[in-house]
Amino acid sequence: MDTLAKKQAINGGEFLIKDTAAKDVFIPEEFSEEQRMMAEATLDFVKKEVSPNVERMDSMESGFMPSLLDKAGELGLLGISIPEEYGGLGMSFNTSMLIADVIGSAGSFSTAYGAHTGIGTLPILYYGTEEQKQKYLPLLASGEWKTCYCLTEPDAGSDANSGKTKAVLTEEGKHYKITGQKMWISNAGFADLFIVFARIEDDKYLSAFIVEKSFGGITMNEEEKKLGIKGSSTRQVFFNDTMVPVENMLSERGNGFKIAVNILNIGRIKLGAGVIGGCKQVVTDSVQYANERKQFGVSISSFGAIKQKLADMASKIYATESADYRAGQDIEDRIQALIDEGMPENEAKLKGVEQFAIECAMLKVHGSEVLDFCVDEGVQIYGGMGFSAEAPMERAYRDARISRIYEGTNEINRMLLVGMTLKRAFKGEIDLLGPAMAVGKELTSVPDFSTKDLSATFAKEKDVLKNLKKAVLMVAGKAAQDFTKLDEEQEILMNIADMMIEIYAVESTLLRTEKLVSIRGEEVCQAQIKMAQLYLYMAVDKINSSGKEAIVSFAKGDEQRVMLMGLKRFTKMELYNVKDLRRSIADFLIEKNEYAF
Repeated sequence: MDTLAKKQAINGGEFLIKDTAAKDVFIPEEFSEEQRMMAEATLDFVKKEVSPNVERMDSMESGFMPSLLDKAGELGLLGISIPEEYGGLGMSFNTSMLIADVIGSAGSFSTAYGAHTGIGTLPILYYGTEEQKQKYLPLLASGEWKTCYCLTEPDAGSDANSGKTKAVLTEEGKHYKITGQKMWISNAGFADLFIVFARIEDDKYLSAFIVEKSFGGITMNEEEKKLGIKGSSTRQVFFNDTMVPVENMLSERGNGFKIAVNILNIGRIKLGAGVIGGCKQVVTDSVQYANERKQFGVSISSFGAIKQKLADMASKIYATESADYRAGQDIEDRIQALIDEGMPENEAKLKGVEQFAIECAMLKVHGSEVLDFCVDEGVQIYGGMGFSAEAPMERAYRDARISRIYEGTNEINRMLLVGMTLKRAFKGEIDLLGPAMAVGKELTSVPDFSTKDLSATFAKEKDVLKNLKKAVLMVAGKAAQDFTKLDEEQEILMNIADMMIEIYAVESTLLRTEKLVSIRGEEVCQAQIKMAQLYLYMAVDKINSSGKEAIVSFAKGDEQRVMLMGLKRFTKMELYNVKDLRRSIADFLIEKNEYAF
């Protein structure tokens, strides 16, 4: 694996047991000139075409959203991931993450864009036959055709494979007749193409089909009235003996559930990146409002309470951005390594993402909850104006809420990521048992009081990080040992997930900052250093709280006392003056009058 030989090869989930060097992670500051130009063009599109027209979009003006997708297609934005031979730009995985990031500030348009370019297009790109790709991908890359993804049903949400939509082979064997109901289908109101999941006979797993609207037998309910993303089309779709040619089956019979799972992995990490642009816009709006808003004769940005909010928002965004692009590049590197080994490109892309499915789930949860935190604090900074539809926070607050629900609810993703980690451990793909046993022995041993060299950049913080990993190994290891059916202990799974998510975010933030310091020097990176330290401080508290909640939920007596003492040891750190950290970070934002990282 020549590509991975250039840096330390790490598999998905191994961040818990392996150290990563700062030089081996990708940071957003390393994007190429070409990638930055693409991001600038995308931002220019959002500013010119979307932002001035949010009222037209949210009022569901007939034809407006499709017209935006048409314009995005003209700029090549719908074909970022589609190879050039099918009319796309053929750009890298991390570039597609960057574009999703920028479009994240576009409200309802970001949902329509994501549904079209992600779950609507990628099943054909990754699973389609050559004939299917040649027929459909150029139409989707240009925007001439719009697409949607029909998986969810009234009784099949998180348990997607329980769908009841049927596909029946006709007597002549040339068509499948699809009958069933789908709901919460984004882009359904104007889609020309439907990716539909249905069950053939009594198959254990669903199959997937490419269904053209022109096939007929498709009806819809009126547009859903929603809390947020009001400008996106969301409808129930009914298939009534829709005749689909047999050659429009995607992949093989019964492979639909596998397609759904793999495409959702991509959707999850893209959503993790897709919230970043929205978060940054919220901070910029909040800073500018706080600088302009006067109370008691001064700008409210001079108040400590406001500075605390701005600093916490910025630090959380910095962390999720660090984690997203670290994982995105790891996926990209794995894809290229598999291609170099001779694996077909489409298969390599799926395998590359699948390898980091744990990180995909973590980043979906982390990013969506950071967005929720930011919009909530944004409303608070605006005060009464934050509650007014005339100010930007009202729409941002409503639009943000869906991000914790789609691509799998955050609760489902929390349980999935722990389940995937333990499953890989049991299969021997991740050596969690050895490190977990070592932590168990350490609990009953005398603490190491030897002097350590902590003079290097972030040496103290990395020492804390190493202990945080021990904390989650201790809790997860003991829980897995105590429960034969740990998957039924959902509360404990979510506690463990929160610990894992914070560890990955902290490590990514420290590594990004360390690498940035090595490139630019410590003096010019003071704001980033302080954000990394502030995030570590907040994460340690959350890890301690989640760990304690898990421990007292299943451990008793002496075992509980030993584990709680171990948790206290593993979450111990030299405290920062967080008031000064926050004020320094906020002052930087206030001076720049925007989120300037």
